[in-house]
Amino acid sequence: MQGTVVFLFSLCYCLSGTKGQVNNQDQKTCCLSDTCSLVKELLSIGEKLGTIGEKMGTMGDNLRLMETRLQTSEKEVEELKKITGGQPMVAFSASLRESGHGDTGPFNTHTPLQYKKVFSNTGNCYNSATGIFTATVKGMYFFRFTMMNNQNNPPNSVVCLTKNNQRLVSVWDTTGTDANDSGSNAVVIPLEVGDNVYVELQANRLLYEDSNMNFNTFSGFLLFTL
Repeated sequence: MQGTVVFLFSLCYCLSGTKGQVNNQDQKTCCLSDTCSLVKELLSIGEKLGTIGEKMGTMGDNLRLMETRLQTSEKEVEELKKITGGQPMVAFSASLRESGHGDTGPFNTHTPLQYKKVFSNTGNCYNSATGIFTATVKGMYFFRFTMMNNQNNPPNSVVCLTKNNQRLVSVWDTTGTDANDSGSNAVVIPLEVGDNVYVELQANRLLYEDSNMNFNTFSGFLLFTL
């Protein structure tokens, strides 16, 4: 566009320089005047187009800014959903035996207890075949477990809540003459995705369970995501 305008303007200038050498000078002068006016109009249009182009560029920048703000708002909405109820739901509770009664243990090594009777398992993070809870969401969790000692005198029961082979809290009953003691413990801990939590019966220890009474339980749930 600018090249065309410059060409026309140059043509107008050249024709103006040679108008004294051409017959019918008045007619030529009139034509040259019209041509110069047209060039001026084209120049004016070119300037207006340039201004429009600048405005369009500014509008493009504004659209990109709005798009960035929209993406930021969408992220904030997702975070708000987590706080206000949009977070993942994780909760489970289980007891040791599905049927019958009797002792579990002793074993030669520390052994995760397999809580077979599952009351709930929202999120499917607890595995009744292994007794292990595996976190699928990074967050802060609550866990609680209970234990009934074995029915021998003296008792010989020790269980520990364990995270990735790290002992956290325990319940013991290894002295006394009362064969019907029970206890519980709980903990609030942060977990990364893939962390394992389980209740471990210590080596050479045992405990008693009755499937009708469900003395030994393992429960946990997600408090909030991190």
